[in-house]
Amino acid sequence: MKHPLQYISILILIAASGCKKYLEVPLPIDRIAAASAFDNDYLAAGALNSIYSALYIGNNFDGTQSVNFYTGLYSDELKHLSLNTSYQAVYMDGISSTLGGVTALWINGYKQLYSVNLAIEGLTPDNKGLNYRNQWLGEAYFLRGLLYFYLTNAYGDVPLVLSSDYLKNNSLARSPQADVYKQILADLLQAQTLLTPEYRDGNGVATKDRGRPNQFAASALLARVYLYLQDWKNVATQAGITIGNTATYQLVNPAQVFLLNSTENIWGIVPTSNTVSTYKVKDVSAYILPAGKTPLVAGVPATMSDSLVNSFEPNDLRYTNWVGKDTVLATNTVYYFPYKYKFNISNPTAPQETVVILRLAEQYLIRAEARAQQSDLSGALADLNAVRIRAGLPGSTAVTQTEILNAIQKERRVELFTEGHRLFDLRRTKALDALMTKLSPLKGGSWDSYKQWWPIPVSDVLNNKNLLQTPGYQ
Repeated sequence: MKHPLQYISILILIAASGCKKYLEVPLPIDRIAAASAFDNDYLAAGALNSIYSALYIGNNFDGTQSVNFYTGLYSDELKHLSLNTSYQAVYMDGISSTLGGVTALWINGYKQLYSVNLAIEGLTPDNKGLNYRNQWLGEAYFLRGLLYFYLTNAYGDVPLVLSSDYLKNNSLARSPQADVYKQILADLLQAQTLLTPEYRDGNGVATKDRGRPNQFAASALLARVYLYLQDWKNVATQAGITIGNTATYQLVNPAQVFLLNSTENIWGIVPTSNTVSTYKVKDVSAYILPAGKTPLVAGVPATMSDSLVNSFEPNDLRYTNWVGKDTVLATNTVYYFPYKYKFNISNPTAPQETVVILRLAEQYLIRAEARAQQSDLSGALADLNAVRIRAGLPGSTAVTQTEILNAIQKERRVELFTEGHRLFDLRRTKALDALMTKLSPLKGGSWDSYKQWWPIPVSDVLNNKNLLQTPGYQ
């Protein structure tokens, strides 16, 4: 992995006058030296802003280059319907180390980790008199934990880059996934102690805006990480922290979940203004089909898979609000597409929706799984049913531990679709190989167990003799 010298300078990308205050830090210059980037709160907040902006502009979590899109296409959430050969390769589970899409997460992730490490190094000495040093440092630790969570779940063992020494970083080998998870936990626990329960804006002032992580966001991400580690006691504890804060977080009608500052939103990335997409979540362009147009004509590369559409129960409000339907009369064909994000107005003055990364419904389902695993079946059903009742459905009829765990996984599928969970859920529950062995041939490909992890860029392997390609892709 390469960290070019230009990344020693931190790009300050948020200066648009229309930005909300949680991101608005008007800077007189667009580039500042790393050594002085954290001399005051004004600069420190701006340095963190550049990372949030890069995560949005870099398509990490929304649009057709995101981890959400690629994992959905790779598994059983999406159906490929375009002429794009890269998407076709992902859909048929025929990816390689030269395929740009699946390696982009690696490239963008380590690029942002470099900036995060600069922030941690610049903020760690407590000698600059910053009023909100803990906030900025907590955000940096949170972001490092977040980035490593996605990197290790896409690629398995990954190099642990914990400094801005790019010469040292360029010779690192992969670290065992267990060590990566230890670092993720350490970073998130540190973030939890540094961040405040309140949300803060770019001036460090308490705000209702949810564009920067707070203490509860750290707890929510910790709950997810502990879920993957099967540490059920800590899963329930961390998820319960956010669920218990009913003054700040509530389950809302599905139509309101992804709106800016929804009370279900724990933390998300607020769209920024740029020449490609003005204050718009890019899933809008990725999925929405204009009435009567085929995906090929509309330039939409994928629709919902038949199995996903058929997973919804009758009268599910999530189906009503989150699934779009396009009928092409000329061919008598019906296409179903993800419709969680809807805001598509040209030139708005401010964002209306958030790229949601952590939300309350996931926390209920996380705790439900932990409770079921600990044989607290009534508690598990209570959490599961909280999500179902919000969706307009009756309580689950599951009774035994196995039935309840299966019901939770089914609920995760229809609740969290195209939010980047499905592939990882299948793998962590050991259901991936069995499903993909049957599914991949139907998509025109084939499945081998090594494909549960993705290849890394071949250029990085060639440039670093200590860095080995993902097994199976050599």
